[in-house]
Amino acid sequence: MKTIAVSGYKGHELGIFDQKHKGIHYIKKALEHRLRSLIDEGLEWVIISGQLGVELWAAEVVFTLKDEYPQLQLAILTPFLNQEERWQDTTKSYYQDIVSQADFVDSITKRPYDNPMQLRQKNEFIIAKADGLLLLYDEDKPGSPTFYLEVAKKRQASESFPVLFITPTDLDLLVQEEQFDNFSTEWES
Repeated sequence: MKTIAVSGYKGHELGIFDQKHKGIHYIKKALEHRLRSLIDEGLEWVIISGQLGVELWAAEVVFTLKDEYPQLQLAILTPFLNQEERWQDTTKSYYQDIVSQADFVDSITKRPYDNPMQLRQKNEFIIAKADGLLLLYDEDKPGSPTFYLEVAKKRQASESFPVLFITPTDLDLLVQEEQFDNFSTEWES
């Protein structure tokens, strides 16, 4: 895989309403782990739509990994022009900072939001451009990632298209591992 689309839940779908939430640390850690192994296998591009939540956290992980893997690049393909237009100023500033660091930025439909079809087109376009999908997803909690997954499954019906998941179990294991490491360090002191 040279190109992977990355998505998952929006922050509010996870009960995360600010950038200081401790859950973000574990989500980023899981994304980094998966992306590192994909980079070792030849990954060059990460594609996101710039959606708040998992996608922008993935962008932050890509920027961190670029220090070690300068060949890694980030593309942000927004569904429509000015998607951040109605966001709060702090959120808008955070988004614009990420966009300014991306290697490639474009809008799939070259107009502001005017109908929900633009979101479906975004999912279809990004899945068509990628060699695979990395998705933070819980089968028991459908939400915005379901739309990407549906498009990916359609593509899988006619060709090989890997869908990699980060699940709640994966995140729980990271939390337990970190707690054990912290306990071991304290115990040895």
